[in-house]
Amino acid sequence: MPVRDQLEQTKAGFIAKVPGEAQADIFRHIKEQQLSGAVFGLHEGDKAPDFTLPNPLGEQVTLYDELAKGPVVFIFYRGGWCPFCNVQLRAYQQCLPEIRKQGAQLLAVSPQSPDNSLSQKEKEKLIFQVLSDTNGLVAESYNLLFELPDYLQHTLKHTLGLDLGVYNRTDRWVLPVPAALIIDQAGFVRFAEADPDFMKRTEPQTIIGELKKL
Repeated sequence: MPVRDQLEQTKAGFIAKVPGEAQADIFRHIKEQQLSGAVFGLHEGDKAPDFTLPNPLGEQVTLYDELAKGPVVFIFYRGGWCPFCNVQLRAYQQCLPEIRKQGAQLLAVSPQSPDNSLSQKEKEKLIFQVLSDTNGLVAESYNLLFELPDYLQHTLKHTLGLDLGVYNRTDRWVLPVPAALIIDQAGFVRFAEADPDFMKRTEPQTIIGELKKL
């Protein structure tokens, strides 16, 4: 099933289960980002900023070290608490053999703490690198980071029971706009897609198609 259809099913479940007031705040924020005029993420031809982040085992992973092995498919996601993110990660896991067939590897980055990344990696049986950008510095360098407004912080914490400060082990209420990039071995972005509507994600088959062009 295409990721688009899985996300539509997830959205239907979200609408059925989440209190109406909380839904209104969440959709309000999506609309505010869409209408803000902000351009999120990098663009094709940009040089990708290097970074070093920990994986769930505490090992340090450096982007340009990984690029020495081949192109990198690079995903920014919100966290294991987000069902839309989990749909995406499962779909990319299923396509991982095709990604590797093209000589590429997959890295996924979120602001969640390493222990929560470990729990997610085990639960979803993910065999690619899941990295923790707890203060959002890498997301910021890729022009994807945003601060959650007070009303949305209140909704997540008091209506939905999600304290991002605790979950991410930081005092910053920040998230990345979900994004997918392909970075070639020279460190240049060859494909980039970012959407403030977190209920939409890049199809893995789109990524496969773009990898075949490298």
